[in-house]
Amino acid sequence: MLDFFEQRFPAISRALWQQRMEQGLVIDERGVPVTPGSAYRPHQRVYYYRAVETEPRIPFDEIVLYQDDHLVVADKPHFLPVVPSGNYLAETLLLRLRKKLGLESLVPLHRIDRDTAGLVLFSVQSASRGAYSSLFAQRQVRKNYEAIAPWRDDLKFPLTRESRIVEAGHFMLQHEVAGAINATTHIDVLEVQGATARYALSPVTGKRHQLRVHMAALGLPILGDGLYPALTPKGQVNHHSPLQLLAKSIAFTDPLSGRQRHFESARQLMPAARPA
Repeated sequence: MLDFFEQRFPAISRALWQQRMEQGLVIDERGVPVTPGSAYRPHQRVYYYRAVETEPRIPFDEIVLYQDDHLVVADKPHFLPVVPSGNYLAETLLLRLRKKLGLESLVPLHRIDRDTAGLVLFSVQSASRGAYSSLFAQRQVRKNYEAIAPWRDDLKFPLTRESRIVEAGHFMLQHEVAGAINATTHIDVLEVQGATARYALSPVTGKRHQLRVHMAALGLPILGDGLYPALTPKGQVNHHSPLQLLAKSIAFTDPLSGRQRHFESARQLMPAARPA
């Protein structure tokens, strides 16, 4: 593996890769540290946890709702990424849970946006990971979200939004275009309070930013959304105004036990604004 890294990343010295491996910063898909003498295996998935010079703590805590030998169910706060990316490494749900639970083999089975709060499922061990991952691939997991957005009395609910969502020319943004449908969301109203309402969102598909794009396209941009309908300038994160989107519940038939599983977030969105 040391030979492979030296050849694959010539800009980084062999000595530095060896140091990183000896520090346990390079692991395989099972969470096992890759050492300088580890044998190279084609198509092996390897992870390297780089250092981030300045990474301030995100001032919100995750909650572990459930844990067994195969699954961990976490209740994620707003603003916390699920996995390392960009300027986030230690301040991610994955790294926090690995440290908190002492489970280096932990791997997320799905993801939600950094701005979204709520449920995320993790696989504990590689032996059963495929069985749980296949549930998501085959759309056998029922996911329900809640959102607070403007109220429109000219729309009839419940409704289903079906469209084609693709990248919008900016790496952070998606938008609807003409063409074959690749995104479907069921939308209903839970309560109306003045100019806003609390909505129930049930995605059938899992396109990036699907719920946010569909709500904005209906003229119902989710409160606190810094991407849709307008992109907030970089660095202007307001911890006092989180995106009002919550991954509220998740349900499925356990592929190992056959039992019905249902988990629900303990978090609540802010109350919909009442009329003046």
